[in-house]
Amino acid sequence: MPQKDSLNMLRMADVEEKKTLPKTVHSMNAYLGAVPIKRCLDLGADIVVTGRCVDSAVVLGPLMHSFGWEQSAFDLLAAGSLAGHLIECGAQVTGGIFTDWHKVPDWDNMGFPVVECLADGSFTLSKPPKTGGLVSFGTVAEQLVYEIADPQRYLLPDVSCDFSQVTITEIPGVDGGAVRVGGAKGSPPSRDYKVCATYMDGFRATAVCPVGGPRAAEKARRTAESIIKRTRCIFRQMGLDDYSGVNIQVLGVEDTYGPHASNSGLREAVLWMAVHHKQKKALEFFSREVAPAGTGMAPGLTGIVGGRPRVSPVLKPFFFLYPKTELKVNIYLNGELVETLREADSSLAEWRAPSRLPEENVYKPTDLPTGPHSYRLEDLAYTRSGDKGDSANIGVIARHPLYFPYLKKFLTADVVEKYFQHLIKKNEMGFPSVTRLRYELPGICGLNFVLHNSLGGGGVASLRSDPQGKAYGQMLLDYSLTGLPHLTSLVD
Repeated sequence: MPQKDSLNMLRMADVEEKKTLPKTVHSMNAYLGAVPIKRCLDLGADIVVTGRCVDSAVVLGPLMHSFGWEQSAFDLLAAGSLAGHLIECGAQVTGGIFTDWHKVPDWDNMGFPVVECLADGSFTLSKPPKTGGLVSFGTVAEQLVYEIADPQRYLLPDVSCDFSQVTITEIPGVDGGAVRVGGAKGSPPSRDYKVCATYMDGFRATAVCPVGGPRAAEKARRTAESIIKRTRCIFRQMGLDDYSGVNIQVLGVEDTYGPHASNSGLREAVLWMAVHHKQKKALEFFSREVAPAGTGMAPGLTGIVGGRPRVSPVLKPFFFLYPKTELKVNIYLNGELVETLREADSSLAEWRAPSRLPEENVYKPTDLPTGPHSYRLEDLAYTRSGDKGDSANIGVIARHPLYFPYLKKFLTADVVEKYFQHLIKKNEMGFPSVTRLRYELPGICGLNFVLHNSLGGGGVASLRSDPQGKAYGQMLLDYSLTGLPHLTSLVD
């Protein structure tokens, strides 16, 4: 933060362009790597406390310390980073949020993952015996594709990882399941740190109201529209600007599915109403004007979840790149400064924006048998979705290798973009402001799709009920693939 006044045009972390630092910047943190953690352990620390670092570093650092891995051993660093990536979200790799959730036992006693890593970078992943959850090819493969873009260039401060050829092999006979993981490759990292800055951008408030009775969805929608109309009238009388953002959703009638919605006429629904304004005073009016709906609008509005909506500041993320040579890391041991280091090296690679291979240049199988059968994607694949800023990724993993060619042929980037086009921000010309991206992970028979500008701003900047795209993978499971042969017979 002391350097913010000297920062001018900054290189963005996700695209090849430069932008100025927002004037209302609130915080700036560089994502550190594993080397400072390794050095603390080398110096005898029992516990290491660090600021912002990449999640995988808390696993890679101890591995570098224990096995003496050098900073130039990129394949080993990639393997250690993969181990960290798989376990960084805890139970997400041991059956949490798994596509086949109904096969995962004992959620009340979920076991967290255990990685046992050897000096050559190979490792097994399991969980403690007599705990709930499940470790399988599917649970681990889903976590592999979680929140990544190009699997051949997963960029970290310590190493650029290639996870496209990673293999996951189930180990039979282990209580709760276990897998053997291998195949990660590494190359030199960027000379730059990725920096996460946040900046103030007005205020937000969200009202959530259950509505019951006949035509519940209609009542909920009219209630929301009336509250917005009423408060806009107040804004004009008070000389306040209009809302800078309004999102109305009726949960229960599949509003998030857009044209793919199938439910109607429900007798229970939940109104989700989120608003954004530059001034806190305006949203305080909104907060007060929600309650009168309980007596002056639709019958069956049963309350406001959590009481009167709370007005909170919006801190938007701003990701940029900054040279490692310009930042130093101080290491303190028992309260004393013992070492200062920099994570820079002359051999490091130049940063490049994530590759964007045109869809027409991607190999598509053409000699596959066809047939009269249709399958929901869930019949053929697992899915897992996540977020990076305002972008969502959806990983799709074939349930059987023989399904993979069909997924590659029928589930193109164009198909996925069209399926989610109602959630993708349009530009001034009315076209999606998104570059269609599809990456392949042959090692696990997987595909990874990236949809930019698809989260309404993402995180706290989004007014949607799913600001991080957590349900996108689940929504895609209903997509129908038609013109296929009897795939079950092919597998048999």
